[in-house]
Amino acid sequence: MTNSPRHILVLCTGNSCRSIMGEALINQLGKGRYRAWSAGSQPTGSIHPGSIATLNRHGIDPGKPHSKSWNDMADQSFDMVITVCDQAAQEACPRFPGNPKTLHWSIPDPGRAAGTEAQLQAAFDEAFFLLKHKIEHLLT
Repeated sequence: MTNSPRHILVLCTGNSCRSIMGEALINQLGKGRYRAWSAGSQPTGSIHPGSIATLNRHGIDPGKPHSKSWNDMADQSFDMVITVCDQAAQEACPRFPGNPKTLHWSIPDPGRAAGTEAQLQAAFDEAFFLLKHKIEHLLT
């Protein structure tokens, strides 16, 4: 019997904020028992700097993420696929091998927030803590 980690894919539309933070949180909080990747239905091609700043501010190693399409992941097998935005949840996701369990978490998009620097940071913190709470519950 092997102790291989459970594989989780975190999806959103742009793959620049929420899914990036979800990937990093699962990889750190999963302590080797879980391995996460992220992707988007319409990737922006870049990571929002607020995502990396938020992860760093809260002591989470962001790794070296890059924005990629969920089609790039379509031939990989996952134990679970989590959508973190309502738009991606409504789109027809690719079929992933292995019949993964699917979850949807409606997390507000901090990348669309406007306002002062403090308001933008608060929007990223809100998304971060919502994701962290859900991930901690999932991993227990």
